[in-house]
Amino acid sequence: MFTLKGNRLPAADVKNIIFFVRPRLELMDIIAENVLSEDRRGPVRDFHILFVPRRSLLCEQRLKDLGVLGSFIHREEYSLDLIPFDGDLLSMESEGAFKECYLEGDQTSLYHAAKGLMTLQALYGTIPQIFGKGECARQVANMMIRMKREFTGSQNSIFPVFDNLLLLDRNVDLLTPLATQLTYEGLIDEIYGIQNSYAKLPPEKFAPKKQGDGEAKKLQLNSAEELYAEIRDKNFNAVGSVLSKKAKVISAAFEERHNAKTVGEIKQFVSQLPHMQAARGSLANHTSIAELIKDVTTSEDFFDKLTVEQEFMSGIDTDKVNNYIEDCIAQKHPLIKVLRLVCLQSVCNSGLKQKVLDYYKREILQTYGYEHILTLYNLEKAGLLKPQTGGRNNYPTIRKTLRLWMDDVNEQNPTDISYVYSGYAPLSVRLAQLLSRPGWRSIEEVLRILPGPHFEERQPLPTGLQKKRQPGENRVTLIFFLGGVTFAEIAALRFLSQLEDGGTEYVIATTKLMNGSSWIEALMEKPF
Repeated sequence: MFTLKGNRLPAADVKNIIFFVRPRLELMDIIAENVLSEDRRGPVRDFHILFVPRRSLLCEQRLKDLGVLGSFIHREEYSLDLIPFDGDLLSMESEGAFKECYLEGDQTSLYHAAKGLMTLQALYGTIPQIFGKGECARQVANMMIRMKREFTGSQNSIFPVFDNLLLLDRNVDLLTPLATQLTYEGLIDEIYGIQNSYAKLPPEKFAPKKQGDGEAKKLQLNSAEELYAEIRDKNFNAVGSVLSKKAKVISAAFEERHNAKTVGEIKQFVSQLPHMQAARGSLANHTSIAELIKDVTTSEDFFDKLTVEQEFMSGIDTDKVNNYIEDCIAQKHPLIKVLRLVCLQSVCNSGLKQKVLDYYKREILQTYGYEHILTLYNLEKAGLLKPQTGGRNNYPTIRKTLRLWMDDVNEQNPTDISYVYSGYAPLSVRLAQLLSRPGWRSIEEVLRILPGPHFEERQPLPTGLQKKRQPGENRVTLIFFLGGVTFAEIAALRFLSQLEDGGTEYVIATTKLMNGSSWIEALMEKPF
């Protein structure tokens, strides 16, 4: 299996070549190049193409225009909607979903989300209650209800696993992804990027000194690794103490070999050896990653940026031009970093005063180039960077009612979800928490301020499938983020699932796992 690249395909003595692709026009150009170069190369090959998740007439037309459509024996679709990333996490990995829904008015990804949810219900039973907030959430719920009506013939007789489904639009909470995540997994994603559960890290902390400059170290990150499962959702400041405790436990376990006297004891020690060596390797890797992250988080610039973010989120000086942002532009810091901060200020002030907004736009265009005017337009259309209308800032009301800012956060032993951003509680997760108890009726006023409708739908269950809840048994809520979710939000939901008296366990689904940088990058127009 090879990654799709231009020019010739890697040499291989095979008869069949299968292209497994998303239905995107630019990929068709690469495929055509591959096919034409193979035809010139020699023996006749059989080509097949699988579109994921749907076939596209536009793509097939492009292949026809390029003169290669006839080369494909099979042109099929592979309907892969939701991909499991972990025991409690599913993603469609649709990079363009947010841009398509909110900028281009293209609802294809919403249809795929609804279809994925119908597949889940076919496997795990009808979800009795659907809650939602936002325009896209409303559309997904409508599509699901319509699909259910169309399949009336077959009654789902599977006992339901999920009690509730919560559909949340990303634009209900634009603030959370813009802030810097401060959990261990969140920081790995912010600094190095996590792609499909893998992170590529600089080799110097992993390779022996004499090897010189090697390739980036590629590590798989998921809960199958015991240590990672324990530290991934902790605030980074709490990770060091866990790693040092683990180191003591592992070295004590290795010391046990001196106490093994009888053959039976030696045999028992040897049987534990593979697990202990894996634990030691895992500890070495995560100690190295923690050192790499610490180098970044202890830098002066990281501290300055975090201070500005936390001031905005707690409502300080959000209505005037910020000195730190001015300095970043003047020193030509990465454009994505500047845009994240400006958008964060805009969201925390329900839009910027026209004078402040014009100043930022002018500075950005004069420093980074006028081709970025399209990007600024996209950010404005998405509601991330906009002028304040009506002269009223609603953010303080939302912040106070939903308790989005907590001054005294215990990062080591957290008692509230705000630990994932060291003070800021993700708005999206707070909505999920309040839905579980005491219910959304208590926050009607705030729900009206936030964009899009909020609604509740019931799906009747056949008699005999209604759940009789045992005392102490938790509800299971599937929460679907339409437009993407960050690792910090996932960590906050896992924290709520683990609370003794929480009463709700969460399974998370999304259109894309993302962070602020990848989100802004997806909204940027690439100049030709």
